[in-house]
Amino acid sequence: MQHFARGPLRPARLATVRQRSGRRLGAHAFRVVDVFSVAMVTVIVIGASTGRPILEWRVADMLPVTFGALLLVQVLRWLELYRFSRSDRISHHLARVVLGSAFGLAIALLVRTVAGMSVPSSAWIVAWAGSCALGLIALHMTWWIFVWRWRSHGWLTPNIVIVGATSHAEDLIQEAIEHRDMNVLGIFDDRLERSPLALLGVPVLGNTEMLLTHKITPSVDLIVVAVDPMAADRVRQISARLAVLPNQVTYLFDQHNPTDRTEAIARLAESPLASLDGPISDDRRAFAKRIQDLVIGGLALVFAAPLMLLVSLFIRIDSRGPVLFRQRRYGFNNEEIVVWKFRTMRQEAADARAERQVCAGDPRVTRVGRILRKTSLDELPQLFNVIRGEMSLVGPRPHAIGMKTGDVESEKLVADYAHRHRIKPGMTGWAAVNGSRGPLQSPTDVSKRVTLDVEYIDRQTLWLDLTIMLRTVPSILGDRKSVR
Repeated sequence: MQHFARGPLRPARLATVRQRSGRRLGAHAFRVVDVFSVAMVTVIVIGASTGRPILEWRVADMLPVTFGALLLVQVLRWLELYRFSRSDRISHHLARVVLGSAFGLAIALLVRTVAGMSVPSSAWIVAWAGSCALGLIALHMTWWIFVWRWRSHGWLTPNIVIVGATSHAEDLIQEAIEHRDMNVLGIFDDRLERSPLALLGVPVLGNTEMLLTHKITPSVDLIVVAVDPMAADRVRQISARLAVLPNQVTYLFDQHNPTDRTEAIARLAESPLASLDGPISDDRRAFAKRIQDLVIGGLALVFAAPLMLLVSLFIRIDSRGPVLFRQRRYGFNNEEIVVWKFRTMRQEAADARAERQVCAGDPRVTRVGRILRKTSLDELPQLFNVIRGEMSLVGPRPHAIGMKTGDVESEKLVADYAHRHRIKPGMTGWAAVNGSRGPLQSPTDVSKRVTLDVEYIDRQTLWLDLTIMLRTVPSILGDRKSVR
């Protein structure tokens, strides 16, 4: 296990980016609950005001409060009520909730007046707006407590490392020490022989080459390059080295104006919840993908449970040893995760590091194991990894740490190998349904898979995921050349 010095800004418990990302995506969950609560209040008020079953409602019965509800949920977003900025106060936050409810009330009354409707009455519309306001106030007080607890435990505080033991880095560390709004885990310098052992107590952990394989990288939200921009060649060299990492990289150059420098550092430290605004972002895609995994993965686990019990029985009858096989593999952001599979090899021949990939007629594979590997049923226990959030239903297949292609570790054969870790690994993926399944026997095989994985990451959508899922079974059953 690789250890590193603890500086004044390293948290006591160092969580990975994946473990903390669920809290950052909380804004999306908050909004889903808010929309559902407004919809429920709207349905209840329409039903109570008409006194008729839902199938007998008229458009006139629904129009005013429906328009009001649609505006209300949109205004909550416009008022940035899901950012939960560090500088915001709960009194101001709740005041904006009331303001949003007032907008909803105003539009509902306006629609009723312009359309010349007599129903629902003004009293019912006011009751609807008041109920929405009270419900949203209660919910947002709850969201506020959640966010406050997450911040107090450091779940929303960005973890950064700095490349370059420079005066710019020292300014950044000083700001972090004063405000405690970001965790500077360490410094890496490509000129290690000239660098100090630490800056303001933050340790220099090595050169930029060491950052590529350091145990700290799965916990790093942002790599900040703080070198002199006039040294263009040095900046290009550092950028080229860091390009192989899945972590986000930004640059902090010298700001001549102290105000500009303070604002630049504040942008690094600011860590609101994931934004709901603007174009489709990685955060919004990640939230939709997580909901997809929980819903479809949960249903798949329920329906697959009888088959998994049957497979477990056959494995125990066929050979000695445990039913399940555990293997450490690369997950999101180069995080090491433990992936579960049904055991397909003889227990004494198990290869946890995949140093020798499976070949045709491999004597290590059991009789039941051949069937499981050919049909990919050995992957079913990974549904538990999906529910736990370590994997996704669709994504680049997770490779064993230290897996070799020939005599060389696969990750050293392709420069962009780590880019496949910019997203959670999947039970199936774009590469799998396009013929890249099973062992990687040559550098060309590795390059093809990485290319397909990076293409998927750049194109990922809900519809592409569903397409891949639908193509998975026919691809597996129709692939008679693949050795697994």
